[in-house]
Amino acid sequence: MTGIGRAARGFGAFWWDFIVGDDWRVAAGVIVALVVTMVLVHHGVAAWWLMPVAALLLLSASLWEAATSARHKQQ
Repeated sequence: MTGIGRAARGFGAFWWDFIVGDDWRVAAGVIVALVVTMVLVHHGVAAWWLMPVAALLLLSASLWEAATSARHKQQ
C-alpha cells in the first residue's frame, strides 16, 4: 500500500473511531435524528428542538446501559 493509501486508511479509521466510538447505537441515533430534523425542516416545521431532545435521550440510554452492564458484572 502506498503512503497516500495508508494515510487515507488511517484518516478513515480515525473518523470511524471518533464518530462511532464505543457505542454504534448512539452514532446511529444521531444520524436518524439529523435525518428526521432535515425532513421536518423541509416540510416547514420548526424542528430546532429535536436535536437537543435526541441528544438527551441518547445520552440517557447510553448511561443507563453502561450502569446496568457494570452492575451485572459486579454480581
